[in-house]
Amino acid sequence: MTAIDLSSPVAVVGTGTMGQGIAQVALVAGHPVRLHDALPGRAEAAAEAIGARLDRLVEKDRLTGAERDAARARLRPARDLAELADCALVVEAVLEQLDAKQQLFRELEDVVGEDCLLATNTSSLSVTAIGGALRSPGRLVGLHFFNPAPLLPLVEVVSGFATDVTSATRAYETARAWGKTPVACADTPGFIVNRIARPFYAEAFAVHEAQAADPATIDAVLRESGGFRMGAFELTDLIGQDVNESVTHSVWQSFFQDVRFTPSLAQRRLVESGRLGRKSGHGWYDYGDGAGPAEPHTAEKAQPPAYVVAEGDLGPAAELLDLIREAGIQVREDEEDHGTRLVLPDGGQLVLADGQTSVEFRDVVYFDLALDYRKATRIALSASQDTAPRTLSEAVGLFQALGKDVSVIGDVPGMIVARTVARIVDLAHDAVAKGVATEEDIDTAMRLGVNYPLGPFEWSRRLGRSWACSLLDDLHQRDPSGRYAPSLALYRHAYATEKREGTS
Repeated sequence: MTAIDLSSPVAVVGTGTMGQGIAQVALVAGHPVRLHDALPGRAEAAAEAIGARLDRLVEKDRLTGAERDAARARLRPARDLAELADCALVVEAVLEQLDAKQQLFRELEDVVGEDCLLATNTSSLSVTAIGGALRSPGRLVGLHFFNPAPLLPLVEVVSGFATDVTSATRAYETARAWGKTPVACADTPGFIVNRIARPFYAEAFAVHEAQAADPATIDAVLRESGGFRMGAFELTDLIGQDVNESVTHSVWQSFFQDVRFTPSLAQRRLVESGRLGRKSGHGWYDYGDGAGPAEPHTAEKAQPPAYVVAEGDLGPAAELLDLIREAGIQVREDEEDHGTRLVLPDGGQLVLADGQTSVEFRDVVYFDLALDYRKATRIALSASQDTAPRTLSEAVGLFQALGKDVSVIGDVPGMIVARTVARIVDLAHDAVAKGVATEEDIDTAMRLGVNYPLGPFEWSRRLGRSWACSLLDDLHQRDPSGRYAPSLALYRHAYATEKREGTS
């Protein structure tokens, strides 16, 4: 099954920001495009707005004047659904209300031809439920574009329970012909991106709710150590706290209040107070006149240790040994198997975040996971009230000697980056095991849809296939609510690897 022919008209119903963006994508690809909106005058206004954006593309040398004029000639407002009768594809982008979408598609089914592909751009509703109102649900597919649709490359092509394979394939190939990067997905709450991205927000909020760190510090660690483009607090302020919380709540409810997707009470209070983020002038951060940027906690300058003793290879943090040597600090290696850690001159230990807490051990400082320890500009450390001040000071000085800013946070298991990445990896393995999408499509979706530095399976391969399961298992022992219990899919993945390695 090939993409819809460029000579065939495409319609977009619903002319808000997303509808206009989808229409622009189809228009620039070369289709005749019809715009329809239930509110009088909205389709005409949307056509004018799209025309203005085409003008800006010409100004930026992304379209020629002739291409713009041809595109404008192909764009037509439609006052009545009957004007969509000859369309080969109709994309719905109306309000996120199930009954409204079902009613629209019932009306469209009476208008368009039997071979017309019907698509919903829903981000939170069930494609299966929307299609359940149709006489022929097999031709309904989800085409979930990301905002702004003309700029972001990802499109989730969602197959409902009754969607025909030919319909899904046709939608997939059409999205690709439009210059997008499609990924195939089963109809599951949140699809790929909004399902697997929940821990990015949830774990940051949980660390904050535990009084372990403030939003600015957590965001800085996620960016400067984890390699994420934005931190969870600044990103939700940009999205809108009400929008982000609504998606989280929808996914949680759709999974029958699965504890892994539990919404944040702190975010609920933020929404209730009207602090919705940038659009309201205040969210996690203050955007009012005169408000400066919130600064992360950064430790004062400290003296590094004269040497460290390396016990084990440090696993995902092995690169630190070279950085320490390059900083002129002696590394003594202990060949006996005492674990995986750095020992400081007075016997204090530096350990990579593993899901345990500092207070459980004698004189331990944990350090967080980094995407790339050489390139990271900030490292988070955690210690308990029982940690010797000299141990913490030397740990701070050690990382400062490597050219890093250091943020000292509370004694929370898994810290910030490590627990976030582990949970993302877990949800990704669970999604593959349940037939939601392939590993490749999940990695593509998370890199392109939310700009993650690595896809979950790329993280998993880099960190070791049992790393996430081990960390989450330790977290689960300290919080037995079920939130951190490794999925059966992740457990099987890790155990099978360990078993093979043990018998090879």
